This record gives sequence, C-alpha cells and structure tokens, in this order.
Amino acid sequence: MANRRCFQILTRYFQSIKTLTPLSQTIAANSAHALHQTLTPKPSHHIVGNNVNVYPHSAIFTRHFSSRHTDDEDDDDDGDDESEGEEEAGSQNENAVLSAEDKEKEVAEIGYTVIGPLQQSDRVFKPYEPVFAVVQIGSHQFKVSNGDTIYTERLKYCDVNDKLVLNKILMLGSGTQTIIGRPILPDAAVHAVVEEHALDAKVIIFKKKRRKNYRRTKGHRQELTKLRITDIQGIEKPEQITPSKKEKITPSKKEKKEKQEKMVVGA
Repeated sequence: MANRRCFQILTRYFQSIKTLTPLSQTIAANSAHALHQTLTPKPSHHIVGNNVNVYPHSAIFTRHFSSRHTDDEDDDDDGDDESEGEEEAGSQNENAVLSAEDKEKEVAEIGYTVIGPLQQSDRVFKPYEPVFAVVQIGSHQFKVSNGDTIYTERLKYCDVNDKLVLNKILMLGSGTQTIIGRPILPDAAVHAVVEEHALDAKVIIFKKKRRKNYRRTKGHRQELTKLRITDIQGIEKPEQITPSKKEKITPSKKEKKEKQEKMVVGA
C-alpha cells in the first residue's frame, strides 16, 4: 500500500512538471527576448494603427489570502455611515429657512419664548426673594430661584443678552405656600437672560470588539447655553422682614461696685 501511494505521488508530480513551466525558464525566455530586441536595429518607418505587444505574455502567479472580514464589521461600518448620513440630513434641515411662526412653534415646544434684546435702561436684576420654581426646558428640569444661573442645551433662535420667558413651570413654592401644576401652571412664568453660549468639556467615545480588529474613537463637546434667572411670577412673595438691632444695656457704675463688693464678701 505504501509503495502504491508513493508511485501515485510521483506520477502526479511528473505530470505537473510537464504541464507547468517553471519560473526560472519563463524569466530566462523573457530576458533573452528583450536582449534580442535591443540588439536588432529598428526600422525607420512607423506602423500606425496596429497595436503590437513587444513582450510576450508572462506567467502570472496569483495568491489568494484568507480574510477575517466578518459580517459584524460590515454591519458596524454601515451603522457608522448611516449615523453620518443622519447628521448631514439634520444639518441640512437646520440650514433650511423657517418662517417666524414656525420658529415660535418650535421654541414653544422646547419651553420658552424670546422677548428681545436686553436694553441698557432695563432693570431686570432684582435682589434675592425666598421663592423657587421647577422649570422644564426641553427634556430637563431645574429648580431655580431669583439670581440663579443654569446651563441648558443650546437654545435655538436666541443670542447673548436676549430676554426669555420660560413657560413650562411645574411647581412654585415659598415659605408659606406651594403650588403644583397638572402638569403645568398656566399663569406662572420665569424670566431669564441669556448670558453665554459655550461648549462643555470633551467626552471621548471609544468602541472596541475584541478579536475583530474593530476600534472606533470619537470626541464630543455638548453645546450649552447659560441662563440667569431674573424674576419668578405667579405666586405671592412674602415680605422680607429686616431684623431690628437689639440695644445693648450697659450696667451703671453703682451696679458694678455692688457686684465687686459681693464678690469680696463671698470670698
């Protein structure tokens, strides 16, 4: 059995040698043909319209590599492309020109209205009042009082030093009473001023799938708007009572002497 197998292997090997030309013979034939063309003189006339191949077709050796490219990576790349396409579509929608009514509707859904720029004659900043309110801006809620500053996501269609009215008031409270909305108080309002449009600290998003040669790193800085609360309306504000100064009672000289005599007698 072993001899038969060896004989079969040898016959296959000799057949492959007859059918295929080795690499050394093909290289030698090509080099000899190239030297023959360089040594022979070229004719003076040119042949037009005929594409003549000077070099013969050489043996082309192709190699096939096994790739580890899986369907998961295709899906991830498609997901990244889809996210980029959605971002581009969102930017195009933002750049679209909207009318004043559409802007007001969009702003009202977020929870505020823009009154206008702050003038020098306006005296909107008031001293502290013991009243608080719970305000909803977008999908976030804030507990604020007069003079506080809050950071929200970037508000649309408002610039620095613009006056705003926050409409979505969920609750109002003071030292004497508390008003809870169901879910919003229609008669309440919180006034604010836009102080700054800024960027939050960078957040790094890193994704990795082990043994898949998949790594993605992205950075993000959230756009923020800084608001200064100036007034809260819709609740009775208690009057601030200033504490009166107590008069110090100074003992007279006679009382001091009597106390000293009592101390001496007791000793």
